[in-house]
Amino acid sequence: MKTRITELFGIKYPIIQGGMIWCSGWKLAAAVSEAGGLGLIGAGSMNPDIFQEHLTKIKSATNKPFGVNLPLLYQHSDEIVGIILREKVKIVFTSAGNPGKLTPVFKEQGIKVVHVIASTKFALKAQEAGVDAIVAEGFEAGGHNGAEETTTMVLLPLIRKKVDLPLIAAGGIGTGRQMLAAFALGAEGVQVGSRFAASVESSAHQVFKQKIVEAAEGDTQIVLKQVVPVRLLKNQFFNQIDNLERNGASPRELKDFLGYGRARLGMFEGNANDGELEIGQVSALIDEIKPAGVIMKEMMSEFDEVSAEICRG
Repeated sequence: MKTRITELFGIKYPIIQGGMIWCSGWKLAAAVSEAGGLGLIGAGSMNPDIFQEHLTKIKSATNKPFGVNLPLLYQHSDEIVGIILREKVKIVFTSAGNPGKLTPVFKEQGIKVVHVIASTKFALKAQEAGVDAIVAEGFEAGGHNGAEETTTMVLLPLIRKKVDLPLIAAGGIGTGRQMLAAFALGAEGVQVGSRFAASVESSAHQVFKQKIVEAAEGDTQIVLKQVVPVRLLKNQFFNQIDNLERNGASPRELKDFLGYGRARLGMFEGNANDGELEIGQVSALIDEIKPAGVIMKEMMSEFDEVSAEICRG
């Protein structure tokens, strides 16, 4: 299958694994790349030494294309950038910040740059910055989210009207049918997060993976809108922060209660009561933990089957 996304990255299938914090280590990224997609190491939850270790291991595990996801506002971003340049990483996905500063730096070194956005306004800014492609992430997505609350089904055609760059859809995509729907709306590739969070190779704690499998419709919701909007599975921590917001807590009070390391506590250490469990709405469709290669195969098989059904009428 050829699209501008497969040609840009030199991959077989237009499926990119989301660079999720605490879930996207070298094992998952290598497994997705080996299966024909593009695996991403999620640098946002790694200190520089750990990031270097994951880069070294993925280079030994696969000779297929892979990339790095870098939140631009991450406290270690300067050191991570230095490692990316030194290790000659070929693909970088940036998020959570202005791509104008680092995109020229990466491009000068021949690195392909993709930026994650949640609105037309920031899609245009990414285009002006000179990125090679855009990830349009809708409101259904897990983790940190756009303040505009635009869903993937609306966001994709809005951006397709304004921007001619290769477009990757994200948010609420975990099946071949959903992938096909994204293509119908103008996408040329999809970024899949939650489905791979519940894979065998995901570095997430087994307790978190099981919570994803058990999730039902309505079990995720956006909170912390006064600080940084984030979609979480409902648990004890969610209820506490939700009650604080409903009772008029200030951003400072919310930050104080949030503290430090909540996502690590929930997603990586498996504390399902007191930690953040960042996951998307598509978790309601996930009912089994599977190897990443199987997930890739099932998505592409369903994509092809449904495409053929539609063509037959």
